[in-house]
Amino acid sequence: MSTAKLIAGHAVRRLRRQQGLSQAAMAEMLDISPSYLNLIERNQRPVSAALLVRLVETFDFDPRALTADAPGGGAAAMRRRLADPMFADLEIDRAELEEWLAAAPGGAEAFARAFDRWSGEGAPAAAPAAIDPTIMVRREIERWRNHFPDLDAAAEMLADELRMGAADLYGALTERLRVRHALSIRILPIDILPDTLVRLDLHARQIQLSEMLEGPARVFALAMQLGLLEARSEIDALTRGAAFGDRIAERLFRRYLGQYFAAALVMPYARFLRACEATGYDLPVLERRFAVSREQLAHRLTTLGRVGARGLPFFLMRLDRAGQVSKRYAGPAHPALVEAEGRCPLWRALSLVDRPGETLTELVEMEGGVRLLTMASGIEKAGRSISGVTARFVIVLGVEASLADGLAAARARDLKGAATPIGPGCRRCTRPDCPQRSHPPMGRSLLTTERERRVAPLVFAGD
Repeated sequence: MSTAKLIAGHAVRRLRRQQGLSQAAMAEMLDISPSYLNLIERNQRPVSAALLVRLVETFDFDPRALTADAPGGGAAAMRRRLADPMFADLEIDRAELEEWLAAAPGGAEAFARAFDRWSGEGAPAAAPAAIDPTIMVRREIERWRNHFPDLDAAAEMLADELRMGAADLYGALTERLRVRHALSIRILPIDILPDTLVRLDLHARQIQLSEMLEGPARVFALAMQLGLLEARSEIDALTRGAAFGDRIAERLFRRYLGQYFAAALVMPYARFLRACEATGYDLPVLERRFAVSREQLAHRLTTLGRVGARGLPFFLMRLDRAGQVSKRYAGPAHPALVEAEGRCPLWRALSLVDRPGETLTELVEMEGGVRLLTMASGIEKAGRSISGVTARFVIVLGVEASLADGLAAARARDLKGAATPIGPGCRRCTRPDCPQRSHPPMGRSLLTTERERRVAPLVFAGD
């Protein structure tokens, strides 16, 4: 059972205002001191179980409202927004931010929505980001820091049980699904499954896999199905707790949790972390040891947040040919590079999109001096091409350079030496004299003259 403290000052404050009460009046009704209530509303004290009962009895409201998303996604999400270069001169520290969230949660939420809507390319989005189910799911994943301890524990127990019965994980999964759930596995030719990779046919009691799926993907598909069946209670609880109010978001989140369980089953937490630390997070070695793909491995590396046994705080991005991000996990560090919608043309990771199988390790430096070690890999997705186009991506893992000393990818590399200067896309980058700049930063005016031509294609006020 989770023992996490319930910090819900914004929700308590909202409830008090809805009731038209002063802090003194509400404190009297709850039999607590006004100063204690003030600390709760400022997120400096948790809501105890006894106080939660009194709130429900006194005001007759749904206690789940206390666990609703904090304004703007919470302090961590707001810090990421305020890390934008346009706010660099304000120097808003953690204490000031927390005071803002506690004192004006509505204003903080309004700022977050406005920033999210306008930060992409300087033009308003077609609809507010808050109603996009993919963004709703991502926010919930970030609220958990992409680590779900109950799923990890259940997957680890099952992995130990399967290993005792058979050394071949694919065979063990197949047998478990057959014996426990009356599901058989059938590999079908591409002519039968022309546009489908995995299908659950409940009428035939079959999990049907395309012959185009490679070995790691077949194991992952069976592990995911087993997770949806045997970790249903944990997945149901997490989905209910998210309280999306949107069926598409719920389905996307359940699918994500099934994939999370599959990764935790194939790469059990304790054994996987030991292997990471013993090898210096050597990606090729870990791929072979656990028989997984580069994308599966990269995703698992972003989930190692167990209290007392944390891995390195990696972030993950999956980029397509246009530089669009189709998967991103900011990790505990929340680098601005992950949050940005634009991609920096100076970052060489994108060059691998049409070179599947190749890798590139690069030391980069963001504005403000944050240095990151990024490890990019070109991949090609399973399945035949559609209209002659095969899906190709770049998987990028990254970590702050100050934490990368022990990495296999950092051997013989000077992490304090020359680094590629990059930014979060031209609209949000204020680096002067960039030879690749396509747009001026938001809020900056272009400077031009007929009398000279500078190396940088665009010169803006403030250079």
